[in-house]
Amino acid sequence: MGKWQEVLVESSTSILEVMRLIDKTTMQFAAVVDNDYILLGSVTDGDIRRGILKGVPLDRPIAEVMNRTPIYLRTGKSHVYYRRQMDRLKVKQLPIISEECKLVEILFAEEPGQRLSKENLVVLMAGGLGTRLRPLTESIPKPMLNVGSKPILETIIESFRSHGFTKFILSVNYKKEVIKDYFQDGSHLGVSIEYIEETKRLGTAGALSLLPEYPKAPFFVMNGDLLTTINFEQLLNFHMETNSVATMCVREYEYEIPYGVVETEKDQLLSIQEKPIKSCFVNTGVYAMNPEILDYIPSNTFLDMPDLFESVMSNKEKTSAFPLREYWLDIGQMADYEKANGDYQRNFGKEEMNVN
Repeated sequence: MGKWQEVLVESSTSILEVMRLIDKTTMQFAAVVDNDYILLGSVTDGDIRRGILKGVPLDRPIAEVMNRTPIYLRTGKSHVYYRRQMDRLKVKQLPIISEECKLVEILFAEEPGQRLSKENLVVLMAGGLGTRLRPLTESIPKPMLNVGSKPILETIIESFRSHGFTKFILSVNYKKEVIKDYFQDGSHLGVSIEYIEETKRLGTAGALSLLPEYPKAPFFVMNGDLLTTINFEQLLNFHMETNSVATMCVREYEYEIPYGVVETEKDQLLSIQEKPIKSCFVNTGVYAMNPEILDYIPSNTFLDMPDLFESVMSNKEKTSAFPLREYWLDIGQMADYEKANGDYQRNFGKEEMNVN
């Protein structure tokens, strides 16, 4: 059985099952077929995440979120021809079907499981004061606190590296020498690290004005005090598929209102809901951006990411939300730090063994 046959699913397969299949096979793709191998649709991680944003439950059939008009080509041409068409169409997967619309092969731009070093820059914001974690941060910056057996920042760098992203710029300020002495140029971790230094507080977006040059491709920005098992390659693919100038990773957050919520119409009582649980999407501090986003950032001026996104949106530029379904924890307070240490082995232990 060819590798491509591992990603064939039926239209009745649950979204959750297909999501697990996409993650397991590393091919970032599934093809939906019927019993006769007729191609019905295709599914990427982005299709599933767009379904999550719409509120589609994960136990629903994949047919509810699949792309019903996938790009494909007919049999009868050489692989060289198909590869050229993939480059022209800018697709990473290409189903090949027969005259009867039966799927006979799926071509991939990269060999399944292949990890090529990518040109996309990663900017990590590591200049915060970490005041809520004192006294732990009196001598070292918060991103250098050990979670598990290593600094938070090192786990972040290794996570990006595992997806082929090896070019980093760290934005530093408070106790910057601790970070620079530890990571140096990054060669001992198999990556390249440069630094930009904030001489004053510039916010979560303002420091980008200090970049020495425009990135040549879409790039990542991430706060240096959080842990996540997000697939950064899937984030980049989603960002490019949506043709967005900026993409914000968001996470569903549930909260309970500790009172009975009353609905009224004028003076009439319509309903009472006791301590309802509400949900919304919140910013996670992880972003994918196009180089032109830098045109919105004033030089050496304080600017936070929400304000940057507001500026982009007010100019009618396309922005997107990428819903996280993976582990994520912002280490803002002591309770978060303790939880991160408790969670570490379960979420990052395997990755640590692979690095070593």
